[in-house]
Amino acid sequence: MLEILIAAVPLLALLASLLLGHYPGCEAVLRLSERIRDRGRAPRAVSAIRPPRPPRSFAASGGLLIAFGLAQRPPPPAP
Repeated sequence: MLEILIAAVPLLALLASLLLGHYPGCEAVLRLSERIRDRGRAPRAVSAIRPPRPPRSFAASGGLLIAFGLAQRPPPPAP
């Protein structure tokens, strides 16, 4: 019985604080949301826009790998 009570104490403390109108960690959530909002408002210079980068690797991937694995010799030429 004591183990159940010990496990339930943090849940009961959280429930009590929520019922009293205090959300634990709300200040941290507000600071984080303000940082994200302010970061999104920063104006970007036109010269900062870069063209898309070419792929880093030219290795076959996905369906191309399957196609290479399933490829066989073509039939012999017709006489």
